[in-house]
Amino acid sequence: MGNKEERGDRRHKSTVQYASRPDLPKLAYRRLKGKSPGVVFLPGLGSNMNGHKAESLEEFCKSLGHSYLRFDYTGHGASEGVFSEGTIGTWKKDVLYVLDELAEGPQILVGSSIGGWLMLLAAIARPEKTAALVGISSAADHIVTSFNSLPLETRKEFEAKGEWTVPSKNAEEGHYKFSMDFLREAENHCVLHSPIPITCPVRLIHGLKDEDVPWHISMQVAERILSPDVDIILRRHGQHRMSDKDDIKLMVYTIDDLIDKLTTMV
Repeated sequence: MGNKEERGDRRHKSTVQYASRPDLPKLAYRRLKGKSPGVVFLPGLGSNMNGHKAESLEEFCKSLGHSYLRFDYTGHGASEGVFSEGTIGTWKKDVLYVLDELAEGPQILVGSSIGGWLMLLAAIARPEKTAALVGISSAADHIVTSFNSLPLETRKEFEAKGEWTVPSKNAEEGHYKFSMDFLREAENHCVLHSPIPITCPVRLIHGLKDEDVPWHISMQVAERILSPDVDIILRRHGQHRMSDKDDIKLMVYTIDDLIDKLTTMV
């Protein structure tokens, strides 16, 4: 009997599909059809759609009967493209493509780390497709801000070298490398220097023990967003990845609450 159930589970799990785009790399995605509002998961830098948070969200959306979409950015996971050639602009385009072509109706965007920056950019560009936002360890502007806060001498050294190496426990090689071109391009997408024209409900979850992206970034995002409905949830022992059982529970509870709110508002 167990085998039959397992087979059923495997069959019902979303399968990887590929979206072909004119002149752009193919994007790999998994989609569950279901009720509106749907949920779209935006992974972190160098991460992919098969992480613990992304998988758990699929199970949750499936149990509720809501639609769910997760995907890999250009140069990430199963998508085409070269990671080192990607920019914030490249990945923003990916998110907009997913919202325009693959997701039906308004979505709750759930952005992890750099996905939290991209969800803000997407919500500004596509307000009609954005029902609510949930940021997890949101890294809005973080790469640019961190670089600009380095001592001038250090910055000059990296500029002469042409790239900036940032140590991180969450990167496969133990560090991320950013070219100066990447940083210059990223500056065009910074959102924290002025009010953020987003009016939908926003929830920002961040761990106080986050060593990669300081929690005060979520506070800055909350201060800048124009929406009257913004909550910040700080987890005292939360790390950057936020993929412990209790972190996942909180994420799911937060989205469940938003779905309730959005469906009773209609």
